[in-house]
Amino acid sequence: MDWEEWKPFYLRIVRDMGYSIEADRRAARILRALLLEGDEYILRDELATVVGRKAYVFGCGPSLEDALRKFDFSDGTLIAADGATSALLEHDMVPDIIVSDLDGRIPDLKLANDRGAFMAVHAHGDNVDKLTAYVPLFSRVLGTTQTEPLDIVYNFGGFTDGDRAAFLAEELGAREIVLVGFDFGETVGRWSKPGLREHAPIWESKRKKFEFAKELLEWLEKNGEARIDYLTL
Repeated sequence: MDWEEWKPFYLRIVRDMGYSIEADRRAARILRALLLEGDEYILRDELATVVGRKAYVFGCGPSLEDALRKFDFSDGTLIAADGATSALLEHDMVPDIIVSDLDGRIPDLKLANDRGAFMAVHAHGDNVDKLTAYVPLFSRVLGTTQTEPLDIVYNFGGFTDGDRAAFLAEELGAREIVLVGFDFGETVGRWSKPGLREHAPIWESKRKKFEFAKELLEWLEKNGEARIDYLTL
């Protein structure tokens, strides 16, 4: 998905969610500056070498734990959506790539990064403080934005960490994408927020995000080159 395809989705999202376009643009500029200052950034083509033909994208739904216990994921690239990183680590798995707006458990993200995971760090208007505090801690970082892309800050499409991870997998060459822990139900998985210790009832802003994520994944399924499958238990 290029910027012109993404723009109508984005304008709806900022309108419905009450976001600021200028704040998002400012965050993208700050992320770019941080990446250049730290000189730990990577470019699209480098990250593309990590993604194989098959990719597993792990969301934070309640079904994630059973899936990690029951299935073998050794035949594909492992892409964790933010907090799902913690669940993988609990099962002695290290993702190949983490897609994160830094809303997950930072010590777990850092541990996985130290063990070899690449980071795709997302900038938006509400996470500038986290970008400033945590981006310098990581190595091998690809920057992403939800506004117009900059030279080293990309926009492959997608809104939440989960669906954005699927768009990233498509962009980087995966031709089979298996979505794990994408439940979109009335319960939010305990890995979604650092403060959660148990699965929790869905809240309204999360429900809106789920609706956009489902719509975007349906778009990707119809318009992308990869086959999209949901892992069912």
